[in-house]
Amino acid sequence: MDTSKPLGRNEPCHCQSGKKYKQCCLEKDEAAARVAREEARAAAQAAAADAPPPADDAKPKGNRGHVPHGKEAARSPMNTRGFQKTSGAPRKVGGG
Repeated sequence: MDTSKPLGRNEPCHCQSGKKYKQCCLEKDEAAARVAREEARAAAQAAAADAPPPADDAKPKGNRGHVPHGKEAARSPMNTRGFQKTSGAPRKVGGG
């Protein structure tokens, strides 16, 4: 079996049965992959449970800065999408 290229569902099965992969070994291979993922997840959870809690210095810091709320947001020169507010004057219309 060549593992460098993923096997397509409609290709001949790698077990040389003469059937399509989806009708022969697809379910068995997916079940084996599912079991392997569950074992890896359980091992990762066990390793995370055994690890000491991170120090206060290791906690990620927020990078958004101050976000205005309430009246402070209404006075902000930026609108809700972060663009500069336009003046209240209408645009020129027409020529001349």
